[in-house]
Amino acid sequence: MPHPVPTPKDPNLLNEQFDAFVAIVRLLRRECPWDRQQTHESIAHLLIEESYETLEAIETGNDTEFKKELGDLLLHVVMHSVLAEERNAFTLRDVIKYVSQKLVARHPHVFGDVIASNPTQVMQNWERIKLQEGRGSILEGVPRRLPALLRAQRMQDKAANVGFDWRSVGDVWAKVHEELSELYRAAEERDLAALEEEFGDFLFALVNLARHWGIIAETALQRTNEKFLQRFQYIEEKARQQGQLLKTLTLEEMDEMWNSAKQNE
Repeated sequence: MPHPVPTPKDPNLLNEQFDAFVAIVRLLRRECPWDRQQTHESIAHLLIEESYETLEAIETGNDTEFKKELGDLLLHVVMHSVLAEERNAFTLRDVIKYVSQKLVARHPHVFGDVIASNPTQVMQNWERIKLQEGRGSILEGVPRRLPALLRAQRMQDKAANVGFDWRSVGDVWAKVHEELSELYRAAEERDLAALEEEFGDFLFALVNLARHWGIIAETALQRTNEKFLQRFQYIEEKARQQGQLLKTLTLEEMDEMWNSAKQNE
């Protein structure tokens, strides 16, 4: 027999809506064969996927999709909490209690008498409080599985919050040129290990430059990736229209199509 759908007693009350939502997840966990066999590990990759879909909705400015993706993220929070409760680890109530306490503790300029008149002071206080909470390094909170550009920028941000930063953009430019020179030298020597290291150093310096300009390096590269994708697909479509294969086109012909794609943007 079908189960009744958990519904809020008063749809206008957020707590009633939330309770009904949690009840739906619990019911699925009991009655759905797929949901019943899931573990934290089996759905971990889906959490990453949903996060990126949420980012895409933000970047495209599509509020309809943004709303849907936030719902999907909320589903993962609740599902993981329900799974944890089943193994007596923690409950959803514990999750909410912890994050509420953390927000209060890390905003003493709002809930206490600490003064923070600008975002920089807020972030400095934030990092200082985290160290007081027992972290051995301010960089511990940067996940190793972040995309490399994003991880580099987050580490640089955190180091800058405690004063470990270049004094000016000019200093960063000088570092970029220094790393580029070292990359050239490694290339000339054809030392693959050194080349890889210097290439990484060069990218790290470029991320630092982006940070000083207020640019998110990961976002910038993703947008360039998308631009390349659209232009290359334009070339593919033009080749199909002409009844040709890409490998039969000359570089000059493809370059002409590429420029045409740029003009059409």
